Amino acid sequence: MQTAVIIVAAGRGSRMGGEVPKQWQMLAGKPVLAHTLAAFAGMRVVLVIHPDDRERALALGTDALLVDGGATRDASVQAGLRALEGTQVEAVLIHDGARPLVSRALIERLGAALQSHDGAAPALVVSDALWRGAGGLVSGTVDRAGLFRAQTPQAFRLAPILAAHRSHPGGAADDVEVARAAGLDVAIVDGEETNLKLTYPGDFARAEAILKGREMDVRLGNGYDVHAFCEGDHVWLCGVKVPHGKGLLGHSDADVGMHALTDAIYGALAEGDIGRHFPPSDPQWKGAASHIFLAHAIGLARSRGYELGNCDVTLVCERPKIGPHALAMQAELARIMGVDEGRVSVKATTSERLGFTGREEGIAALATAVLVKT
Repeated sequence: MQTAVIIVAAGRGSRMGGEVPKQWQMLAGKPVLAHTLAAFAGMRVVLVIHPDDRERALALGTDALLVDGGATRDASVQAGLRALEGTQVEAVLIHDGARPLVSRALIERLGAALQSHDGAAPALVVSDALWRGAGGLVSGTVDRAGLFRAQTPQAFRLAPILAAHRSHPGGAADDVEVARAAGLDVAIVDGEETNLKLTYPGDFARAEAILKGREMDVRLGNGYDVHAFCEGDHVWLCGVKVPHGKGLLGHSDADVGMHALTDAIYGALAEGDIGRHFPPSDPQWKGAASHIFLAHAIGLARSRGYELGNCDVTLVCERPKIGPHALAMQAELARIMGVDEGRVSVKATTSERLGFTGREEGIAALATAVLVKT
């Protein structure tokens, strides 16, 4: 079923106040309507505007069809519906421009409900007690059983809802009222508390908080590395030279702890592992210091807008003993990545004499890194 969206944005929004209508006021650095349009990205959109707002609408850079609205909401909806008449569109979502936080999940629920009903609309069950009031005093109560708080978008098949609007005398609270007056059945789907309508100034602070929460991007990556012992008199672990009766075998300096951490950062970015960025077949990396790899990984993260939330490295070996060097390792990793030492953890464990680490044939390391979008 081909579906289009009608966004009604021709009102003046007098309850909000301000020099411009609420749909054109700024929310998180963009006009409210920019957020509303983004919620329907990839869909065919008709944007119904006040004639005085055409330049503002063009400045959005949207490919929506711009249609001048009428003096009332009913008239504006009809203008949007008429713009789709005669096209291949079979269904419409009618949405208030001042509801910028509608989710894709809600849109999908409406589409599913419309398969078996004339219309569908989101709503929230009224859970608070309801009063009547007069003169600043409670004058009565209202039974809340069966009551819902209506939201948009409201979904309908195009031809029936257009006919319903044409036959309606006007003054309806919303399109569900128009549909029901024409005998259309309207299914209720679960609404969302975050799908709020910007009506009063305080609503902007709530909307910005919701947007900030949605934009939070946290990435988690894991790394694991192993290096075997070989002849030598020291090992490099997490950037610290540790005296030992053996060395570690590897193409670079074989810093198993730093390799695991580097892979954890690459993993959080979905960027593979060290081998993708520094192929062992390339002779220029023979004996390379591992801080080169770690610095590249954290630099790549920052280039994409991420900072290290925290990281945790666990070294698995019987010897050398890590405890005396753990703080120095923590400090060195923090220095290389340019973060506070409190974001870096280095610890060790043994494998209770089991396996290759227990037989002191090599060292293993595990690491976890959390990246947070800034």
